Amino acid sequence: MGRFILGRVLAIIPVLVLVTAGVFFLIHLTPGDPIDAMMAESADPSVKAALSRQLGLDQPIHVQYLRWMGGVLRGDLGRSIRNNQPVIEDVGRRIRPSVELALLAIVIALVVAFPLGILSAARRNTAVDGAGTTFALIGICMPNFLIALLLIFLFGVTLRWLPVSGYTDPLEDPINGLRSLTLPAITLGLALAAVITRTLRSSLLEALSEDYVRTARAKGLTERVVLSRHALKNGLIPVATVLGLQLGGLVGGAVITEYVFALPGVGRLVVDAVFARDYPLVQGVVLLIALAYIGTNLLVDLVYGFLDPRIRYR
Repeated sequence: MGRFILGRVLAIIPVLVLVTAGVFFLIHLTPGDPIDAMMAESADPSVKAALSRQLGLDQPIHVQYLRWMGGVLRGDLGRSIRNNQPVIEDVGRRIRPSVELALLAIVIALVVAFPLGILSAARRNTAVDGAGTTFALIGICMPNFLIALLLIFLFGVTLRWLPVSGYTDPLEDPINGLRSLTLPAITLGLALAAVITRTLRSSLLEALSEDYVRTARAKGLTERVVLSRHALKNGLIPVATVLGLQLGGLVGGAVITEYVFALPGVGRLVVDAVFARDYPLVQGVVLLIALAYIGTNLLVDLVYGFLDPRIRYR
């Protein structure tokens, strides 16, 4: 196990280099100049040139990237071009709302998807199965922004139960903080629940057709025992994969959802940084998202060993 984890950690290095290098060069190829975004176009060219030299933007792209990587190795992600604040502080202020939103969305998705997926598999070709399949198809096909607008219209405008925008820190005001995250969490949670429901139903149906399940039934075990003790654990392996990928994306930032509900999260931060050509800030967020995906994928690999004892790590 230790060697496996060490190998995965070492494999992170080239992945991060490739991801950050690709984004670094792509963001520099986009039209526009961060200096023009900071200053009026009529500003003195000599002032612009001096600021460009001060920020290191006059150097070749590969030199800028190597300087940035050197700072990362020292724990320094640089300073934002827009406000001259350390990137790690800007990201640190925005990461908590995104993590809170992601965790709440995961809880909602599991509460909805697990009963629905299990019932759909256990009662195949019944009305319950039809309802679960229909929910999964609608949730997968419907874009997040449309779900968000429908929830805003129903719970925010018509019923006036929940706020439609803004963010309150749950640690300072738990009730209003939870209310401010409810609609965006439901938006993301329903979309994720649809994916999990379909995945869980398919994996359970496959598990229920295996020989060991037929043997368990032949021994006289009830369908509930067969499902819970024999089929469910193996059926959760594809679900763990989906959850790992989705959790990495949620922590990295649900851009559209955060914009619709005006949440000060990482997704909204990176979009603002791209429009402002704030290269260090974009790079810092990209590094965070890459680490979120890598970390969740490593966690999923470890969960595989718990769900399936046949899996061994070397």
